[in-house]
Amino acid sequence: MTASRAPAEPTVREFEATVESADGREVVLDETYFYPESGGQPADRGTLDGHLVDGVVERNGEVVHTLAPDAEHDLAPGDAVTGLIDDAFRTYCARAHTASHVLYGAARRITEDLGYAGFDISETKVRVDLTTAEPLDDDDLIELERLANRAVWDSLPVSWESHSADAARDVDGIAFNTKTEEGAMSDGAVRVVTVGDADDPWDVAACGGTHVSDTAEIGPVTVLDRSNPGEGVTRVEFAVGPTAIDELGAVHAAALDAATTLDARVGDLPDAVARLRDETDRLEADLRAAREELLDARLREFPTVAVDGARWAIGTVDDADPNELREPASAVVGDGADSATGDGDDPADADAPAVLAAVGTGDAPFVVVAARPDAGVDAGDLVGAVTDEFGGGGGGGPTYAQGGGLDADPEAVAAWLRER
Repeated sequence: MTASRAPAEPTVREFEATVESADGREVVLDETYFYPESGGQPADRGTLDGHLVDGVVERNGEVVHTLAPDAEHDLAPGDAVTGLIDDAFRTYCARAHTASHVLYGAARRITEDLGYAGFDISETKVRVDLTTAEPLDDDDLIELERLANRAVWDSLPVSWESHSADAARDVDGIAFNTKTEEGAMSDGAVRVVTVGDADDPWDVAACGGTHVSDTAEIGPVTVLDRSNPGEGVTRVEFAVGPTAIDELGAVHAAALDAATTLDARVGDLPDAVARLRDETDRLEADLRAAREELLDARLREFPTVAVDGARWAIGTVDDADPNELREPASAVVGDGADSATGDGDDPADADAPAVLAAVGTGDAPFVVVAARPDAGVDAGDLVGAVTDEFGGGGGGGPTYAQGGGLDADPEAVAAWLRER
């Protein structure tokens, strides 16, 4: 069995080894410092005797190095080779992996019944899946980021050692997930990584990855997003390194731009946004009221016809949503405001139409019907008759109903209603 020495000695970037086997592009060494893809951490990049390593996996107890497809080599068992590990990528992965432990330690301090459901390192961000009794909200994300960066600033030591499986499970507060941390277990032993002092650790977890020796090496941690990929699971995505720095810059720039637009200091943005929201709500309410008045006026201009001894107002209306027509349509049939003899509030006014049918124009023709209770017409039945004739569907009650998806010219629908 050839285990990777990367987790135990993560600072090694160059090493000498002997080829044990070479099968096509797959090479096995007697000793290697390449980290094989495992538990969410990607494989190391680098070269073997100048040949690009395309992938590293552990298979049947051996670390298999797969050379790039265009690699033409003559490596054979017994050959001495030099391995070079990509320093930038290894450093990034070690920082990102330790950062995930730091973030988990932060989560320990803000939520109860915390569990670990896995993580993944990509080139631009890291994700950690947490099981929590309650989903994390925006305030939790802010606190996670604050606590994680405080742990980085405090320059906490990071250490690792192996225990028997039973002893590892007995470590106080250990995060141990056998499904996600298979790389932590080898020959019955479990590798335990501790962030902080052993007597009062920030975090302790079973882990087989590569890590920095001090949290100060991580640099800034920037939380990017959260989601809920499964029942009881909160996925937190964050960045370290250049992506984190770029994100911090982008957020700062956005805050300054917003502050300039709102003529406020960055620290006063919440109050300024609240004032803007209140103003927007007021303007939207005014706009809705104005639209209702406009629609009311349009509906009152509909021509009327006599149907079964009752006055019906029928016409088409532009630039309207069926939901916007409910109140004005009901008002037209309900108050008879155009009556010369009524008081304008009596639903039985002789000059008020008993039924109003409005057909909406545009790409999605619709129909709405409002009827007085004494009209002798069921609005829902009338809409059903329209959709039976012109397609679509809808429904409603005796005094108001609507239908959509009509497959006809709106003027043709209005004409059909007048001829009933």
